[in-house]
Amino acid sequence: MSAGSDGRKTRRGGNFDASRSAPRKRPLPGKAPRRDDGAGNGPRISDGADGFVPDGYSANDRPGLGARLVATKLLSAIVDARTSADGLLDAAGGHPGFRALEGRDQGLVKAIILSALRFRGTIGRALDACLDRPLPPNAAALKHILHVGATQILFLDVPDSAAVDLAVAAANVDSRSRRFAGMINAVLRRLSREKDALREVATATENMPDWLAARMVAAYGPERTEAIARAHLTPAPLDLTVKRDPAGWAAKLGGVALPSGTVRLGSFDGPVTALEGFAEGEWWVQDAAAALPAQLFGDLTGKRVADLCAAPGGKTAQLIAAGGAVTALDINANRMKRLKANLARLSLEAETVVGDIAAFEPAEPFDAILLDAPCSSTGTIRRHPDVPYTKDAEEIAKLAGVQARLLGEAVGLLAPGGRLVFSNCSLDPAEGEAIVAALLADRSDIVRDPVQPGELPGMEFALTPEGDLRTTPDMMGGAADAAATGGLDGFYAARLKRI
Repeated sequence: MSAGSDGRKTRRGGNFDASRSAPRKRPLPGKAPRRDDGAGNGPRISDGADGFVPDGYSANDRPGLGARLVATKLLSAIVDARTSADGLLDAAGGHPGFRALEGRDQGLVKAIILSALRFRGTIGRALDACLDRPLPPNAAALKHILHVGATQILFLDVPDSAAVDLAVAAANVDSRSRRFAGMINAVLRRLSREKDALREVATATENMPDWLAARMVAAYGPERTEAIARAHLTPAPLDLTVKRDPAGWAAKLGGVALPSGTVRLGSFDGPVTALEGFAEGEWWVQDAAAALPAQLFGDLTGKRVADLCAAPGGKTAQLIAAGGAVTALDINANRMKRLKANLARLSLEAETVVGDIAAFEPAEPFDAILLDAPCSSTGTIRRHPDVPYTKDAEEIAKLAGVQARLLGEAVGLLAPGGRLVFSNCSLDPAEGEAIVAALLADRSDIVRDPVQPGELPGMEFALTPEGDLRTTPDMMGGAADAAATGGLDGFYAARLKRI
């Protein structure tokens, strides 16, 4: 990660040292400075080009300050308000403060946020070691400023001096944290001196919130949970599903063909759209584990197939490529637009329906149904490290109820002798194995159709004794140090049959 605007010169020349001077107060161009909001909260925060900079200050006065202020605010939105990072960090539709930044500063904010979440426990422990006393219990803003600064020092290629000075500058423009500016300076400078020892991950599970660690230990045991947590610390590789010739496309793109047919690129920097074959619709982005459930149907030639909860359409494309006459259903109209656009790029066709499964009344039942149900997404933490902080045990229970309802509706659309694959990207058995067990106990006309090892050559390790599919991030190496051992998303899939 390049430093972006870090360490750039100020207008006065030389590197800005926020520990020696406070930010210059001046009106923003075309604006008069606003006073306190009247509620004792200090200056109000703007969402414009100087996103999150109090009126009377300009982020342009301190190169790189705007990026740190935005990163601090977005980290608060994720951790305190449980807002999805994807929505905040979208260059087109994300938070206005983020959109207003230059491209390189947007990249820096993304790197700060993702690393701050991925190593949140380690960063917290390192900061605690540098504090003389605990932070005040109501100092959430201060904690986020420290985490943003510490993330740069411990895990990003940013000059320590820039990380420290801009953290102090960020505190000086926040009325809640201004009085702690000296403490921030001292703590982060100490962290810089001792970082080699402090950034070592003591146990990977220190980077799991307690609620998630407890559920993972209950499901997988402490040793396996530690392995899963360690896999979460490494970003996932880029996986592609190709229409044909995986080995050929692996050679063209400099990747490897996995046993499942996925093409994996061990390292990739740049827009996916620039890769050969994208414009021609020869492949689509899909984690190797996410590509497995659709493969459990085998050849679908001549069969009527329903993809329920279909958007964004990766599995829909697989079902079409397998020969099925596919009906894709999704309750969200905007997501369905994305599915249609993806299929158009791939030159694939499907009937599309926007609506709830409960209200879906096809002319006749389906020979095959894929239900990739909405879930907590705890299997995708390598790609989405905000998930542990935007979900909790209560939400898992709610989602399990939704999944049970959807599965019950889906089996009613299945023809006798037809197959249904139920899947999701959760690591939690409450959203997978327990849902299927409850259905089988309740429905005598539905039986498990166990997946045989020969159906997934090279991926047999992902099959459970019952014949279900269960992948976890620690499988296939769990670290992206080599393309062939870059881990897997966590996925569950069970194949069922109506008799």
